[in-house]
Amino acid sequence: MPYSFVPIFTEAGFPEVALAGSRRGGGCHNERVTAASEPSDPLSEEAPGPETQHRDVSGGRLRPAVFGAMDGLVTNVSLMAGVSGGGVLRHAVILSGWAGLVAGAFSMATGEFTSVKSQNEMVESEAAVEREGLAANPREERAELAASLVQRGVAPALANEVAAQMSENPDEALRFHALEELGVDPGQLASPYEATGLSFISFAIGAAVPLVPFLLGASVLWPSLAATAVALALSGGIVARLTRRPIALGAVRQVALAVLAAGVTYGVGRAIGAGVS
Repeated sequence: MPYSFVPIFTEAGFPEVALAGSRRGGGCHNERVTAASEPSDPLSEEAPGPETQHRDVSGGRLRPAVFGAMDGLVTNVSLMAGVSGGGVLRHAVILSGWAGLVAGAFSMATGEFTSVKSQNEMVESEAAVEREGLAANPREERAELAASLVQRGVAPALANEVAAQMSENPDEALRFHALEELGVDPGQLASPYEATGLSFISFAIGAAVPLVPFLLGASVLWPSLAATAVALALSGGIVARLTRRPIALGAVRQVALAVLAAGVTYGVGRAIGAGVS
C-alpha cells in the first residue's frame, strides 16, 4: 500500500508529517516524522522602520505667505522711508503707509492669482494634449514611458512590463508623463484662490509693521525701522529653520536687504524733496 502524508501540528506549532498506510502484522498505524522548518529570511522578520516624513516642498502655501510678508515689510518701510526723507509731515508719512499697504496687498494678490491661474491653465492644456496622445497612440506612448524608465536605470525588460501595467490605468500613465515632461502632477496643482488670499493677508500684515509705530504716536522714522528689522529677522530666521539653513544667516540676510532698499529709497526721497523745495 503506498504511503500518504498527513500534516499534524504539535503544541509548539511545528508541523509533523505522519506516514499513513504502512502495515505491520495486518495492522495499520501512522509513523510520525517531524518536518524541519525552513530557515526564514531574517530581513522579513524585521519590523519595518519608521517612514521618513517630508514637508511639502511644492511651495503651495509657503511661497505666497513668505513672499507676501517679506514684500509687505520691505515695500512699505522703503516707501515710508522715501516719503519721510522728503521732509514731509507725519500725516503724509502715515497716508503713504496706508496707501502702500492697501495698494500693495491688492497688487500682490492680483499678481499671485494671475500667475497661479495661468500656470494651472497651461498645465491643464498640456495635460489634455498628452491625454489625447495616450488615447490615439497608446503603443508609442507606452514605448516612450518605458524609455523614460530605462533612462532612470530600470532594466529594459522590467521597464516594458511596468510601462504595460501602468498604461492599463490612463490616469496614472498621464500623471507619469506629466511629471516626466512637464515636471508637475496635474492632480496636485496649487489653488489660485488660496494663493491669492494668503498673499493679500500676508502682505497686509507685513506692511502694517512699519506703519504701527506712527499710528501709536511716533513722529520719526527710526521706530518703524526698528520694528521692521525685528520682524524681518524673525521671519528670516523662521524660513531658515524650515529650510534647515543657519538661522542667523537667514535673519541677517533679510535685514541687510531691507536696509539696502530702505536706505536707497530714503536717499532718493531726500534728494527729490530737497530739489522740490
